Amino acid sequence: MAKKTSKADSAANLGFEETLWLAADKMRKSVDAAEYKHVVLGLIFLKYVSDAFAELHNSLDEDEREDRDYYLAENVFWVPAEARWAELQAHARDSDIGKRLDDAMLAVERDNPKRLKGALPKEYARRGNDGVELGPLIDLIGTIALGDAAARSKDTLGRVYEYFLTKFAAAEGKNGGQFYTPRCVVATLVEILAPTPGSRIYDPCCGSGGMFVQSEKFVEEHGGRVGDVAVYGQESNATTWRLARMNLAIRGIDGDLGEENADTFKKDLHKDVRADVVIANPPFNDSDWHRKEDDVRWRYGTPPKGNANFAWVQHFLHHTAPGGRAGFVLANGSMSSQQSGEGEIRKSLVEADLVDVMVALPGQLFYSTPIPVCLWFVTRRKPPGREKQTLFLDARKLGAMTDRTHRELTDDDIARLGSTVQAWRGDEEMAYEDVPGFCKSATTEEIAAHGHVLTPGRYVGAEAAEEDDEPFEEKIERLKATLQNQIAESQATQKVIIQNLDLLTATSR
Repeated sequence: MAKKTSKADSAANLGFEETLWLAADKMRKSVDAAEYKHVVLGLIFLKYVSDAFAELHNSLDEDEREDRDYYLAENVFWVPAEARWAELQAHARDSDIGKRLDDAMLAVERDNPKRLKGALPKEYARRGNDGVELGPLIDLIGTIALGDAAARSKDTLGRVYEYFLTKFAAAEGKNGGQFYTPRCVVATLVEILAPTPGSRIYDPCCGSGGMFVQSEKFVEEHGGRVGDVAVYGQESNATTWRLARMNLAIRGIDGDLGEENADTFKKDLHKDVRADVVIANPPFNDSDWHRKEDDVRWRYGTPPKGNANFAWVQHFLHHTAPGGRAGFVLANGSMSSQQSGEGEIRKSLVEADLVDVMVALPGQLFYSTPIPVCLWFVTRRKPPGREKQTLFLDARKLGAMTDRTHRELTDDDIARLGSTVQAWRGDEEMAYEDVPGFCKSATTEEIAAHGHVLTPGRYVGAEAAEEDDEPFEEKIERLKATLQNQIAESQATQKVIIQNLDLLTATSR
């Protein structure tokens, strides 16, 4: 189940992140929002690897400190002298600090090619950053321990990284969704998919790698360790691909994200992977995608050129192992659209007994779009006793507003969704029961009767009304008294307004 966190705990987790963000945000006057996340996160990454290196460096004997093998044995990045934080901070206010940072990034990549080749930003000098702009930021980052043992135990770097990705997504608005899926959505996907040690996890549009990070956390919280799962990913955007590689590297996750960024439909970098867990947030309603008519993936119907939704669904299924599951985010239209053959593909998926769970989410969860989205879960092997059935969950009333425009599912919401699914699958001690307005296990015949539409609201029905044991006569008298009081208050207010208007008229003459 999801780990529950109180509001007080959440507030306690914030502090230096906001200070760091405000310092970084000052750079936006000279660096575009879409670019300066790489400037800032690159510095945070460099501080992290340098801290971890320095801690081990100081614990070794003098004749061992410059022997790279000691660091590799402890899974610590080797940081050459010119890239160590103390050296860079000593020159933080110099006019050539941009070039020094580029050289440091190149040096770290050069000496750690397996995990970092081509992953780090190296455009500090090109952007014209100097000591005036970078100096204060470098000094501030220098005050925060990111890579030593104490910081790792508190996941200090993870807090900073996730906080910054969230803030960048908000700052970039619509484009923020290209690299960041809200934590609560990722956590819901992972809670329902429930990866286990030894799982192969695949995300063909992995953005900044948040799906992998949350999957690893889930496995750790359920008795596993980092590295207990095999990670395979792909990302088409070059800068986001580098961001994902950094995100995995700082958390000690070895993942195969391919030798380069690439479009999944044009060049599938993991053709032979059949994953136990497929998890993804593909681009919504993508009309600009590469389609081949005779693609082996179109087993349940050729997707339309104008919308890639069902191309993604079939790609996910193609890469799901026989006993595996896929969970992914799609626009709500995917549940009911009949255009361009989408209804027929959806029908084929239902008839083949592939649709496991459908979840309708509330609106305003994403920075990239205000429209509500849904979660699909598909599998080639339904739980025993659930063959020819699909679980529908209506979560549209869940969550809480974090500001005027954004909502989040709470940890309790995520736990409720996860435990309901696990009970339906037979994994929980409590037996599953339909709850009007929230969940319903529907048969394939029932879904066919609804034209193979998969909108949960069609199946869960209305929430049971609370019993009202107040006698009718007493209720009428109570409501009448309330109305009379409100009328009296209204009349008194009107008199005051008229008196004030008369006073204003008299004084103006």
